[in-house]
Amino acid sequence: MFGNITKGASAYAKVGVETGVTSASPHVLILMLYDGAIAAINSSIGAIQAGDIAKKGMLISKAIAIIDSGLRTSLDKSKGGELATNLENLYAYMSHRLLTANLHNNASELEEVRQLLQDLRHAWELIGKKAQETGSAPAGINGSMPARSIAA
Repeated sequence: MFGNITKGASAYAKVGVETGVTSASPHVLILMLYDGAIAAINSSIGAIQAGDIAKKGMLISKAIAIIDSGLRTSLDKSKGGELATNLENLYAYMSHRLLTANLHNNASELEEVRQLLQDLRHAWELIGKKAQETGSAPAGINGSMPARSIAA
């Protein structure tokens, strides 16, 4: 009678995320990318613990895509200078660690990347608060996001 509630809830959540993305500032979009990568890693750790190798691989691939196609491509090295270059190198390191974690079912490597992302997210959030107080935009981030969709 009511159809698939899970499917409907998923569609509703997707609309909510898409609406949030279209109305969010570039700064908030970066926070959303961090949140998405962290959530995918958290879920992949659960998949390893449950022995669901296929799901683990899909979730780690999603985290890598968010890092490579979202966070890395949002860097503006002409404005961000050394900081943007260092972040690009850190994102490359994280993607490599995620790849090896996937190959070896290594939850500790996933936890390492999750902690790095959480630390960066926290710093980015603080930068946003400081920018709001001073009325300036954070340097080193492009004003637009990649055209590719990273959402599930």
